[in-house]
Amino acid sequence: MMLVSSPDTAIDANLAIALDALLAENSVTRAAARLHTSPAAMSRTLARLRRILQDPLLVRAGQTMVPTPRAQALREEAAAVVRSLGALLSPGASVDPAGLRGTFTLQAADLVGAALTPGLLHLAQSEAPGVSFRVRAEELEAGPALRDGRIDLEIGSIDHVDPETQVEELVSLRMVAAVRPGHPLTDGPLTPVRLAGAPHVAVSRRGRFTGPLDTALAEQNLQRRVSVVLPSHLAAMTLAARSDMVCLVPAALPGAASSPLTDDAKALGLLLLDIPLALPPLTIGMAWHPRHTADGAQQWLRRAVRRVLRGPTVERDT
Repeated sequence: MMLVSSPDTAIDANLAIALDALLAENSVTRAAARLHTSPAAMSRTLARLRRILQDPLLVRAGQTMVPTPRAQALREEAAAVVRSLGALLSPGASVDPAGLRGTFTLQAADLVGAALTPGLLHLAQSEAPGVSFRVRAEELEAGPALRDGRIDLEIGSIDHVDPETQVEELVSLRMVAAVRPGHPLTDGPLTPVRLAGAPHVAVSRRGRFTGPLDTALAEQNLQRRVSVVLPSHLAAMTLAARSDMVCLVPAALPGAASSPLTDDAKALGLLLLDIPLALPPLTIGMAWHPRHTADGAQQWLRRAVRRVLRGPTVERDT
């Protein structure tokens, strides 16, 4: 780092720090001790400062050294420069959530957004009342949108690979079958044959009819009938609550805490049935651009998302 001292000269930060120590101590020996260097090295630094500033700065007066008028005039300025350097090169101060103002933009599937929003609003009301949230559907290509700041955080099943993107896994979930009370599948044990024989509603924003359940059924020489594909989990669950359609929804893994992602299914009165097939877990994560990693406001946002989806004991701060 270079500090300009005149239109034609410049001194580096180490010289500024040395100048401050010399003018504060009025002693080469004490200045050297203050900066943990040798008196000989400090003497060479003083000689260099004298050449640059064209002033002796400190002169001998008996057994001590006294500052020149130029040195006295520079003392406060040198101290201010060193304080500014310390502030400039110090880690950023922690952010008080109560002082945050603005809107965070999140991109998430409707089910994830619905699960997050109540918890985020509760945390904001108690910790950061000046914060608002904008939740966008999965309408943007997340990598570029994170890069150019159109969204602050992507939350959901992160399926894009972008070396610029920071990704953190939040929860792993299993898929269960959601049906209305009194559905035929609730009468007796659920078997792969009975599951395949029921009408299904699939969820895909790309309009796909097949997924991991179809792969698992095919291994049993079974095939289900998907009657309709909807782009929204909430719409699919609503349809399942009003018909004999089967809808797949995420639920907590055995032994894990309950997931807020199943709250809407329960609110609709749906019953959750374990699927008697080995399905891959669904991993919900969050992704952000590295420029936001150290930002205090963004750190609060990520902590809030963790606390909502993983519980209040989460302390990780990245």
